[in-house]
Amino acid sequence: MDAAESGDPEHGPDARDFPARHARRCAGLGELDALVTRCRACPRLVAWREEAARVKRAAFQDWDYWARPVPGLGPPDAAVAVVGLAPAAHGGNRTGRMFTGDAAGDFLFAALHAVGMASQPVSAHADDGLRLRGVRLTSPVHCAPPANKPTPAERDACRPWLAAELDLLGPGLRAVVVLGGFGWQALLPVLAEAGRRMPSPRPVFGHGAHVVLPATEHRRELHLLGSYHPSRRNTSTGRLTMPMLVDVLRKAAVLGGLPVP
Repeated sequence: MDAAESGDPEHGPDARDFPARHARRCAGLGELDALVTRCRACPRLVAWREEAARVKRAAFQDWDYWARPVPGLGPPDAAVAVVGLAPAAHGGNRTGRMFTGDAAGDFLFAALHAVGMASQPVSAHADDGLRLRGVRLTSPVHCAPPANKPTPAERDACRPWLAAELDLLGPGLRAVVVLGGFGWQALLPVLAEAGRRMPSPRPVFGHGAHVVLPATEHRRELHLLGSYHPSRRNTSTGRLTMPMLVDVLRKAAVLGGLPVP
């Protein structure tokens, strides 16, 4: 039994350094996703995600909640990545699929479908037939956090998963769309540590932000695009409209060389 399977709190999934110990060793996204789903490195998040599964919302009483970290979603050759914040307690934490089962996800998948990166405009559950085309969805924190607010320590503990995921997407990754300021601030250190040269001063988040990071020895230039998060608050107040999100995703698709309807 290796450390990833061990029940030893110093080396197994409960260990604080479980992500750092195992993420960079993964040979592919399938292996990475499997390890992500077993992670228990952040006690507060473990307690919250499991409590949400016990105290279900009335509309979901018949659901058997996933109640584990939610892995990324999308093909291993994706040219575009979308980085959010964290799964919702009764969304991804319920369905086990990134951005699936809450209002923010409904808004995002409708926009992805509009630009040809999702096979359907609705993502309801893990077996609904959805397929993503050229895009990978992920988040800096893989467990549902209380009040949708991970702590800096939880963000940093989860960072190796995001770093490994982007690295495994390889030189084919051309653009990253970041949904919200939390994701932006979480992503920049990952890219810098991967050898991407950052502009000085550091790029500031904003809807429509577009930063071009130069190519490295082993990676093409990377386009970093910002969008407001499709949270219910942002979409219900009109801070983020469907045309606004579609425009950012369409730009990312074009930069990634994907066909756009």
